[in-house]
Amino acid sequence: MIVPRLKRRLAGLAVTGLAALLTAAAADPAAARGDGERRARGDDSTLSRPAGVPLLAIVSLAEQRVTIYDAEGRILRAPVSTGQRGYETPAGIYSVIQKEREHYSNLYDDASMPFMQRITWSGIALHAGALPGYPASHGCIRMPYSFAERLFDLTRMGLRVVVMPRDAAPVAISHPALFKPAPVVAEAATATPPETVQKMRLGGEPGANVPPPTISPRRLVTLKSIAAAKAAEAEAAAKKAETARLAATRSTGEATRAKKAVALAEREKARADAQLKSAELAFGAAEGEADKQRAEEAKAKAQAKVDEAEAKLKEATAEADAKADAAARARDAAKAADAERASAAGAAREAAARMSPVSVFVSRQAQRIYVRQAFQPLLDMPLTIRDPDKPIGTHIFTALDYVDDGADVRWNVVTMTSSGQRAAENEAETFGRRPHARSRGGEPAATDVAAAKAALDRIAIPAEAAQKIAEVVSPGSSLIISDEPVSRETGKGTDFIVIMSGEPQGGIKIRSRPQQPRWYDDDDDERGYRRQPYPRRSPWSGGGPFFRW
Repeated sequence: MIVPRLKRRLAGLAVTGLAALLTAAAADPAAARGDGERRARGDDSTLSRPAGVPLLAIVSLAEQRVTIYDAEGRILRAPVSTGQRGYETPAGIYSVIQKEREHYSNLYDDASMPFMQRITWSGIALHAGALPGYPASHGCIRMPYSFAERLFDLTRMGLRVVVMPRDAAPVAISHPALFKPAPVVAEAATATPPETVQKMRLGGEPGANVPPPTISPRRLVTLKSIAAAKAAEAEAAAKKAETARLAATRSTGEATRAKKAVALAEREKARADAQLKSAELAFGAAEGEADKQRAEEAKAKAQAKVDEAEAKLKEATAEADAKADAAARARDAAKAADAERASAAGAAREAAARMSPVSVFVSRQAQRIYVRQAFQPLLDMPLTIRDPDKPIGTHIFTALDYVDDGADVRWNVVTMTSSGQRAAENEAETFGRRPHARSRGGEPAATDVAAAKAALDRIAIPAEAAQKIAEVVSPGSSLIISDEPVSRETGKGTDFIVIMSGEPQGGIKIRSRPQQPRWYDDDDDERGYRRQPYPRRSPWSGGGPFFRW
């Protein structure tokens, strides 16, 4: 008998197929209504040039659309459906922290979430879903099915996702405060074969920790050679540690057997001593000459056995002491080898991580600078911000690609603006059942470069932090400057998550209410944190498996 959960899953697959066809048709109306209408809806999923590695996804709440950018500019655009009233998708800065082609919600009766790209562990994600033309989800960002599938295949873990009250486009920027790569140790001495350089020009190996193909070939080859050397050292150290562990185990076994031999020799000595004592008593009790002669011979034999047992005991004790000393030395060697293995493994991970983009976050509220790489914290220290009581805004600077053969990187910036002064307009356009056409089809406003440069002018990054960042900065790296603090959603397995204050945050708050908490340990909150159970509403009521998400 099929359990109810499996029934729902099987039913979900059937409905998902139908929904997928309907959604895919809705995602590409050009076939029925022409390219003009497709662009009017904001669905621009074709480009004359090949798409590069996506570096930035901007989700506009007012326009209900997502735009994807690579190092050269916009590559994809599609309509979306974000969180409805009370479940609003919070404006803020996120990144892709998990990808799953076939995902089912544990909180909404196995609701299907195809091509899921998670941006918070509390359950907010980008995925394929129904697009009714207005915000309708429980906080997730629904996309057209075909678009979500294409985007899933293009993106990598760590893709920066910025959810904005209103759309804005990144613009090129240069400033002395933006990080430049420091020379890689041994880079100058590395002679890169021409065929290797040509191979690197064709793009790096696939994987989350490999930079975009725009990386300087010589620099990438150097980083890879360093990582390979560190990996080889780690492998050798691991083999050495395993050999030392086996030697310690063998030596400890030998010491244990030697100790048992000592115990056996002690028992033999005790028996010999008892026999000698008995022989001495018999000799003392003997009366006749013949009895005394026999008793004396027995005593002599007993004494010989005592002497023999004592010699064996001394020999066994000496051997046991030697084995014990050898076992202690072997255990010390095993501990040292294991420490060397751990150190080499750490160095190998660090070398591999140097090929991952680095994220830097400057918080005016906290007056601190934070650095993360490959979802792991690297640095956390105070810094100076001029006029700390004056708002600085929220600016996201992204390193696009190397220039000057890896000596510098090219940057762009996008600035987030709050919707406070346009609250009434946003209320009508973002949560209305029928958004204004101009908000859905208009081009995003260009970022104010002067404001972004003014923010850079106000921060003084400590030399220690600047040096550390320069050693690891690469295409895909980012610098975030914000009035906001680090969100509590930031944690293990995430990049920086920054939530804009003063904006609706129902999609986050509904997931973390303190009333009647219980432990979750599922794929909608893999950390098992205490979370408020979601309201159980059937996804089949009024819109299929994508209805609520």
